[in-house]
Amino acid sequence: MTKTQKTVFILVALVALVMGLTFNKIMSGKGQVDTTSLIDAGIILLPQSRQLPEIKMTNQDGQPVQMDELNDKWSLLFFGYTFCPDICPTTLAQLRQIKSELPQAAQDKLQIVLVSVDPNRDTPQQLKQYLGYFDPTFVGLTPGSVDELQTLANAVSIPFIPADTSKPNYTVDHSGNLALIGPDGTQRGFIRAPFNTQKMVAQLPGLLERK
Repeated sequence: MTKTQKTVFILVALVALVMGLTFNKIMSGKGQVDTTSLIDAGIILLPQSRQLPEIKMTNQDGQPVQMDELNDKWSLLFFGYTFCPDICPTTLAQLRQIKSELPQAAQDKLQIVLVSVDPNRDTPQQLKQYLGYFDPTFVGLTPGSVDELQTLANAVSIPFIPADTSKPNYTVDHSGNLALIGPDGTQRGFIRAPFNTQKMVAQLPGLLERK
C-alpha cells in the first residue's frame, strides 16, 4: 500500500468513525427527554443535581423519614399545609389529576409528597386525613421544627415565610412550585406553578424513565 493509499484509508476510516458516533448519538437520543418541551411544560432541570439535607421528618403514619433517603421513586415535593385556603387544595387536586392520567408504569415510578410548612397544626393524623381527601397514596411529612423546615426549603430553593402562630386562624405564605427529586434522592429540578396539566401528563412519562 502506497503512502497516498494509506492516507486515503485513514481518512475514510476517520470519516466512518465520526459518522458512526454521530448516528449512535442520534439513535441513543431518541429515547431521551426533549428539554425544550420540558421547559414548555414548566419542568426545569438543574444542570447539576443537589443533595438533600440530612433532616428527619415524620410521615402521616407516624414513621420517621430521612429526607436524604427519598429514593427508589421520583418525588414531586410540594410545600404546603392542611389549613391552606387556596393554593394547597388546588395544587393537590391538580396533582391527583395529573397522576391519574399517567400510564400505570409512570404512576408506579412517581410519588407526591406534601411537606408541611405548618408543623404547629399539621400532626401526622391531620396530614393523613387531609391527604385522604385527594389520594391516599400521597405522602405527608411534618418536620420536628421550623428551623429544620427552613433548612430543607433553602436547600431546594422553595421559599416560605414562617407564620406568627400566636394569631388565630393564621396563614402561611409559601410557593406553589414543586421540587423534583430523582430516584437517587437528589433534587433534579423544579416544576413551576401554575401547572399545565395536559403538558405535564405528556412530558412526565419520558422524564420518569430517567435514572
